[in-house]
Order: sequence, then structure tokens, then C-alpha cells
Amino acid sequence: MPQTKPIVQIVNVVASASVDQKIDLVEITKAFPEAEYNPAQFPGLVFRLKSPRTATLIFSSGKFVCTGSKSEETAISAIQTVIQQLRKAKIKIKNDAVITIQNIVASVDLGGGVHLSMAARSLPRSMYEPEQFPGVIHRMIDPKTVTLIFVSGKLVCVGARKESEVHRSVHNLHTLLEEKKLMRYQD
Repeated sequence: MPQTKPIVQIVNVVASASVDQKIDLVEITKAFPEAEYNPAQFPGLVFRLKSPRTATLIFSSGKFVCTGSKSEETAISAIQTVIQQLRKAKIKIKNDAVITIQNIVASVDLGGGVHLSMAARSLPRSMYEPEQFPGVIHRMIDPKTVTLIFVSGKLVCVGARKESEVHRSVHNLHTLLEEKKLMRYQD
């Protein structure tokens, strides 16, 4: 009994940003002692927000990378919030951030199992080496995503830059699996 629509859950959105100026990370650690900065181990400072619950890496080059968000809007909002907090603490940030969504990671449940070895043979741009990894790695060209397909019918989709691309990628893959009769459902 086929499930009509896969359940898609966005689990992480990675956004990058630039304010096009140098930033003094030591000055940030003085204003925000909870910020994590250890330049001997990593060149970026980790600035965590409780709401939205995200971690933003800040680099002296003026570049930011935000992870942990569950939507595009929240990722953008998190970077804007970090910059507002820096400005409030008198850290000079002249420009508004130019923000780009880099990657969206989604967890998907198709509602039924997948015949992996048959899927690997019949899906284009797919790889399956069960001795090395328990899932099929499927590369889609449009939208440009990589999806890990597991025997349980669970998927992990990465590489999309818009949530609509995640949904399109999952829909296209699910349709292909159905058409090729590669799905198994419990009665």
C-alpha cells in the first residue's frame, strides 16, 4: 500500500555570509566571553545563539558560516542576529551581510523499503558498494543533489540550496523508484 507523499524533514541549513571587511576576533571574545576562539586550533570564532539554536563561525576576513538552522529563513535570521549583537557590543560592522545558502540537508522517509541492488543497477549516476557503505549513493543532475538511499526507505538528501530543490529532488527520486518498481510496502 504505497504512501502518497514522502515525509521530508530539513535537519540542517548551512549559510555563508560576508560583510566585506576585516573583523577583530579578539575584540569579539572580550565582548562575548562565551564565544569560542582558539586560533592555535582553528582560525574561526564560534558564536552560538540559543534562539534560533545555531552556531556561526566568524572569520577575521569578515566571512561567516552559520550551521544548525532548520530553514533558509532561520539561517538568514541567525546571521543577521549575530551581526546585530556584534554592533550592539560596539564591534564595527559597516556593511550588511551578503548571505548565501550553501547546503540543505534533509532526512526523508518514503514510507516503504527500497530494493537497493536493483536500484543501484537501474538508477542513473548511482553507486552501491555494500561492503563499504549500507546505502545507494545517487547523484541527481537537476536539481543538483546527492541522496543516500537506505533499504528501510529512509533517505538523506544533501546539496540543495533551496528547500524547493529538496522537495523536487525527493519527488523526482520517489517517482523514479515507483516507476521502476523498486519500492516495497508492508501490507
